[in-house]
Amino acid sequence: MAVLTPETFDVVLTNELKRAIRSQNFVTLVLIEPRGRHAAEGVRQIAALVHPELRETDLLAVGASDVSMVLLDADLQNSRHVIDRVMARLGHYQFRAPLDIHVGAACCPTHGADADTLKRVAAAARTPLGRREDSRGSAHG
Repeated sequence: MAVLTPETFDVVLTNELKRAIRSQNFVTLVLIEPRGRHAAEGVRQIAALVHPELRETDLLAVGASDVSMVLLDADLQNSRHVIDRVMARLGHYQFRAPLDIHVGAACCPTHGADADTLKRVAAAARTPLGRREDSRGSAHG
C-alpha cells in the first residue's frame, strides 16, 4: 500500500465513494489528528504505526496536520476492529514527545455520500484517544 498525498487521496476517495454507491457498498473514513507542540512529527510517526494495520486495498494519506485512512468495503461496525487495533497500537506507543491524539470516523452511505460530508462528520466526531462515544457509532477514541 502506498501512502498518498492529500491531493491524490481526495481524488481516489471521490472515485471510491462513487464506486461504493454504485455497488451498494460501504466505505469508512478515519481521521487521526495529533495535537500538541510536536504534532507535525507525530503525524509521520502515526502514519508509520498505522500503515501495517491496513489491508493492501485500503488508503492512507499523510497531511500537514493529520492522517487519513479509508477502509474500503467496510461499514462502521466492521471497521471498528481495524480502528480498535490502530488505537491500541497508538495507545501503547511511546512517542518522542507528548501528543494528544484525536480520532473520528464516518461511513458512506450512513453519514454521507461525498468526500466533503464524510470529512466534516469524521472531524466533528473526533474524540481523544482512549475515550469512546458509542451513540450511533460515529466517534472513536
